[in-house]
Amino acid sequence: MSSFDEIQNREAGLHKKLSAKQMGMIAIGGAIGTGLFMGSKFAISFAGPAVIVSYAIGGLIAFALMACLAEMTVQHPTSGSFGAYAEHYISPLAGFLVRYCYWACIVLAVGTEITAVADYMKLWFPNVGSWVWIGFFSLTLLVVNAYSVKAFGLVEYWFSTIKVFAIIVFILLSIGILTQSNQGMTQVVTHLSGHGGFFPNGFSGVWIGVIISIFSYLSIEMIAIAAGEAKDPEKAVKKAFKSTALRLILFYLLSLFLIVTLVPWTVLIGADATSPFVMVMKIVGIPYADSILNFIVIVAALSAMNSMLYISTRMLFSLSRAGNAPKVFGRISSNGVPVNALLLSAVGIGIASIVYTINPASAFPIMIALSMFGALFTWGSIFVTHMFFRRHMVQQNIQLKFKIPASRFISLFGFIAILSITVTTWFTSEFKSTLQFGVPLVLVLIFFYYLKRSTVKLNLNSSEETLK
Repeated sequence: MSSFDEIQNREAGLHKKLSAKQMGMIAIGGAIGTGLFMGSKFAISFAGPAVIVSYAIGGLIAFALMACLAEMTVQHPTSGSFGAYAEHYISPLAGFLVRYCYWACIVLAVGTEITAVADYMKLWFPNVGSWVWIGFFSLTLLVVNAYSVKAFGLVEYWFSTIKVFAIIVFILLSIGILTQSNQGMTQVVTHLSGHGGFFPNGFSGVWIGVIISIFSYLSIEMIAIAAGEAKDPEKAVKKAFKSTALRLILFYLLSLFLIVTLVPWTVLIGADATSPFVMVMKIVGIPYADSILNFIVIVAALSAMNSMLYISTRMLFSLSRAGNAPKVFGRISSNGVPVNALLLSAVGIGIASIVYTINPASAFPIMIALSMFGALFTWGSIFVTHMFFRRHMVQQNIQLKFKIPASRFISLFGFIAILSITVTTWFTSEFKSTLQFGVPLVLVLIFFYYLKRSTVKLNLNSSEETLK
């Protein structure tokens, strides 16, 4: 038995209930959340109309990530996913760091989604406290995830279907408005080139927009973790990987292009502005469109939160089975769900609630900044792991079950891009806390890793002495 077979066996016990359709929707569901609907406003404030370029660059990086993950996941489908790959192909320390950084990232990202839901419910219930919605929706999704993976897959499938349908309708409506207007082309040119030009804040604004776009595409990698619970992993992963990245990039770029051409970017970032999607429908005067889109944004946030609860739970489960988290988090209920891991993964909800209570105006950007380090560290690690993976395949003369053209170049491009973005966060006031939070986190994790190893060695030595 190979060492990777041992890792897969260690993580056995989860129910294989997810279909290829559900796998695709899970990836879309995780990625199309507040990052697109709410985070795009944040990105537009930096990049202006060039937010299209920001998300195009972010989309290329996301596509590169999917390509690298596709090869590794088809070769080794397991719930530990890129954490298990890093452990096997780089070192146990790398696997430890990737799993914990990613878990921290997703747990905090759960907080951003529930924060957004509380914000958007104010449109209909301005006098109801935010904590009511945080509590109600959090409890509902925790129950769904605790029930079974099949229940999670079904809920996520319909959540994602609603989102995808809404984005398609939004795109068609927006195209219709532009093409039917006598001033359509003039309007496009004016909105793209006026108000400071296409690059109002230069390339630096575009590059900061890329940082936000990475958060928007976050969870696209979720499909690699879900592969461990797919009915037919190889078939499901191949199908989902091929369609998901292209769909996401198309949805993001086309919808953002239409947003900045329909409404001046300066209006979209106004003090009273919420989601750019809601603002567009409100400004063009479509009846009840703002309420409908508000509902869609809430569904999007709940969908992403649902997916993130699932993914953080599986990562903690993987850590436990690897002996890097208490054994209690590796236990599985009769329904095939690691319930204890799920409950601990809900800690992001509590953090978000506290941040929201202390500073409601800045809660969303603060949670993004904290979550970003884990996202960047994980994506960078996936690219590095893929380099080691391909080198191992060549050395051992192993044929890949699924091969992406030029994937070795793709992983190098992805790593350089992620490294550049990570360095940039230090020089950006809005994201300075990313490295301020992330670097100490990595150092603490390394300390605990070696502390754990030394404790295990001491216990072994004392056992040997006792036997003598």
